[in-house]
Amino acid sequence: MEYTIWEMRPAEYPLLEDFLYEAIFQRDAANRLPREIINGPALQQYIRNFGKQTGDYCLCAEVNQTVVGAVWVRIIPGYGSVDSQTPEFAVSLVPEYRGRGIGTDLMRRMLLHLKDAGYAQASLAVQKDNYALRMYLAVGFQIAAENKEEYIMVHHLEPCPALDRKRDDIQEKSCL
Repeated sequence: MEYTIWEMRPAEYPLLEDFLYEAIFQRDAANRLPREIINGPALQQYIRNFGKQTGDYCLCAEVNQTVVGAVWVRIIPGYGSVDSQTPEFAVSLVPEYRGRGIGTDLMRRMLLHLKDAGYAQASLAVQKDNYALRMYLAVGFQIAAENKEEYIMVHHLEPCPALDRKRDDIQEKSCL
């Protein structure tokens, strides 16, 4: 599948509302959580005033002139926060584009960006039964802590052999 990845432009930031909703792990596809759930403060911190804080950065993927995925980072006290210097990941794809490698590519490119920007690590939270856990492990995140339902995962960016192994492939297709 052909797709392009680029840095999301400020005019596209409103799309993060849709991607935030799609980032929520829905165990029961027939009984999805109401979209209004993203209006609560715990989730709004992932997108409200995006682009205005130091450390806000977003990449998106496009197929046939339609944005189908996004990965963004913020330094916030979110579900996967580990400290006040570590960017926390959010990644989301339109459901019909999941499982095609786009999310993995978005993650790897964001990790390269963070490494190049001088960050020491990145973090995220994932439900223990979320299928995305395999992707996070594959790109080099490690379980740092856990609670009853979630893992808090960290990716140490220096050294980063998992990324360096893929750097040529990524830059070959990258628009960074």
